[in-house]
Order: sequence, then C-alpha cells, then structure tokens
Amino acid sequence: MYEFDIQNMTCGHCKGTVEKAIKAADPAAVATVDLASRKATVETTLDPALIGQAIEDAGYPVSYARR
Repeated sequence: MYEFDIQNMTCGHCKGTVEKAIKAADPAAVATVDLASRKATVETTLDPALIGQAIEDAGYPVSYARR
C-alpha cells in the first residue's frame, strides 16, 4: 500500500480527476483519495512510480511513500 501526497488538489473535480488517473493506470487498484488532507492511499501491484506518473500526467504534482 502506498500513500501519495498530491499538490494542487483543491476541489471535488480535482479529487475525481485523481481517482480516474489512478484507475486508468491500474483498474484493479483500491484507492482512497482524501481532499482535505490532499492524500491518496492506493493498494496496487503496479510500481508506485507508474501510479504517481499517472497522477502527474493528470496535472497534479505528487510524492509517495510505502505505507
């Protein structure tokens, strides 16, 4: 499980965009995106760099750590 800190996520639309980006990268991922903390917790078998890249490609700078 990985925790992503997501910058510039400020509204419900942003949250939805991040969720879609995660699911596009890994349809089997289990993700919880929290707007208030600007964090996403993602359970995935993919390399987390690929999830991070998908979020960045959607327009949101991101950093992550294994949880």
